[in-house]
Amino acid sequence: MFAKYHMFSLKDGKITPVRHPDPQRLADFSGYELERSRIIANTKALLQGCPCNNVLLYGDAGAGKSSTVKAIVNEYKDEGLRLIEVKKNELFYLPDILDSLAKNPLKFIIFIDDLSFAADDSDFGALKAILEGSVSGRSRNIAIYATSNRRHLVKERLSDREGDDLHMQDTIQELTSLSARFGLKVTFSKPDKKLYESIVRDLAKQYHIEMPEDELFLKAEAHALRSGGRSPRTAKQFIEYLAYTANHEV
Repeated sequence: MFAKYHMFSLKDGKITPVRHPDPQRLADFSGYELERSRIIANTKALLQGCPCNNVLLYGDAGAGKSSTVKAIVNEYKDEGLRLIEVKKNELFYLPDILDSLAKNPLKFIIFIDDLSFAADDSDFGALKAILEGSVSGRSRNIAIYATSNRRHLVKERLSDREGDDLHMQDTIQELTSLSARFGLKVTFSKPDKKLYESIVRDLAKQYHIEMPEDELFLKAEAHALRSGGRSPRTAKQFIEYLAYTANHEV
């Protein structure tokens, strides 16, 4: 199974192949080169059997966090890299999964997408123990990559800081301690206007869109305003719309 496929998910706790994975490639991206280079370097360390970090990719929605992880796996699948996506409500399966993969000669990324917790979430402690501090050490052929819109992963309310807990500072530190257990944290922020236009320009070339740059940027900015702001996702949606309308009468 692991020889034939490179991306997997869980079905009733069993590792199951993803038969039609996202084909995203690193060459398709524009911008965020520094952010991606840090994650790629960590992944190469994993592939080489060297010490590597668990990775938290956090920041604004649509900035390419999840796509980056999938593209890296597509890039290095022939070097033995595999991805297993685990949803938040499946975290309790992780100890058994990690045990089953520990002696596998391939390298695995355990991918947890869009991760966040409520303060009283029981899965919070489970993941915290797995990342660091459990009695069993993590195998060198496995790393956990998670994405989140929240740096501290926990939905913290103002009332949490105003409650009647006599040791409030300890409580706050407990809530924010999970993200500290990721050795590498990479921020993906919304692009400014210059970066957004650069992404639009590169995507237009990929999709063979022929349009004067001034017109292209003006329409892209208008699309971003209608779509809630600039982001790589917004840029790609805009260019895909242009590509579609160029080939179809709308």
